[in-house]
Amino acid sequence: MSTSPSRGRARPVPSAPLPANTVLPPLDRSLPPWPGEVETAGGARLFVRCTGEAPTGYGGRNGHNVLYVHGLGGSSTNWTDLGYQLMPWGNGIAVDLPGFGFTEPDAGFDFRMGSQAERLAAYLDGHGDAPVHLVGNSMGGAIAILLAARRPDLVRTLTLVSPAMPDLRPDPRRLSDPKAALTPLPLIGKRVRRELAALGPRERARRIIELCCADPDTFPRNRLDELAEEHTARMRYAWAGPALSRSTAELVRTWLAPGAGSLWVAAREVTVPTLVVWGTRDRVISARKALRTVRALPNGRLLLLDRTGHVAQMEHPAALAGAMLGMWQAVRDGRW
Repeated sequence: MSTSPSRGRARPVPSAPLPANTVLPPLDRSLPPWPGEVETAGGARLFVRCTGEAPTGYGGRNGHNVLYVHGLGGSSTNWTDLGYQLMPWGNGIAVDLPGFGFTEPDAGFDFRMGSQAERLAAYLDGHGDAPVHLVGNSMGGAIAILLAARRPDLVRTLTLVSPAMPDLRPDPRRLSDPKAALTPLPLIGKRVRRELAALGPRERARRIIELCCADPDTFPRNRLDELAEEHTARMRYAWAGPALSRSTAELVRTWLAPGAGSLWVAAREVTVPTLVVWGTRDRVISARKALRTVRALPNGRLLLLDRTGHVAQMEHPAALAGAMLGMWQAVRDGRW
C-alpha cells in the first residue's frame, strides 16, 4: 500500500511503521464481526463488541485498551478487520454510539457531539481501562477530538481516520445515508422516507460503500452482506431514523459553531500523540482538510493513503494497523 508524503509543516509518521520483528496477522476478511452485548459502565449504556484478551505487553496491561468510535451512519462492525489486525497488541472494544448500531438512545438524548463524547468518558470512567488508544473515524473522529481535549487523562494516543472536520460543501448525500438529512422536514420528509424504505437494506448499504470507498468493487461481498443485515435489523427500531437525522443536524451545527465551540479550537487543545490518516480519494470529508487538521493538533502527524476513500479501516486495515503500531512504538520509545 503506497502512501503520499506530508507537505508543509506537517510531520510525517515514522518511516518504518512496524516495530522490529513484528508481523501482522494474515488479513482474513471472512472472519465474522466480533461478539457484542449491551454493557453499562459509569452510568453509560452501550452496545459494545470486544476483540477479547490480548497478551500483556505491547498495548499495555491486560484489559480493553483500544477504543474504536464509528462515524455517522456507521456502527461497531466498521472496525472488524482492523480490530483483528491489532488484537496481538491491544485489547479492543468498538462501541455503538447512542442511536447507532444496537445502542438505543436514552429518552431525551440530544445527539450533540459533546454529549456523545461525555457518554464515552462516562463509559471509560466506569470501565476502568483508561487511558486507551482512542481511534475515531468521520463523526467518531470529531467526537474523539472532543473527548481527548476535555479528558486527556482517558486517552493514551489518538488516531483520527478522516475525521469530520468542518467541510461545508453543499451536498448532504455525503453525510450519511442518501437523503437521510431530509427525512425530518415537514413537507418532503415523508416522501424521502418512502424512497429510502423502497431502496431496501442491501441497496442502501451498497450506496454507502460506493460513497465511502475509493474502489467499491474491491469491497468484500460478505462485509456488504453484513452491512445489509445490520440495516435490516435496524429497520425494526423506531429510534434509528430520527437518531441519524438528528445526529446529521448536530454535526453540521458543530461545524458552524464559532469560537470556543469550534472543532478547530478543540483540536488545538488535544495534547496527546495523534496520528491523522486521510484517504486521498475521500469524497465525504475532503482530504484538503488533512493538513489544516494536523497543523491544529499540537502533537499530530499526518499519513495520506493513496487509493483510499473515507473509511481506511475498512478499505486498507493492514496499512492502517501498521501505521498505528508505528505510532504506539514511537510514543513508547520517546520518538514521537
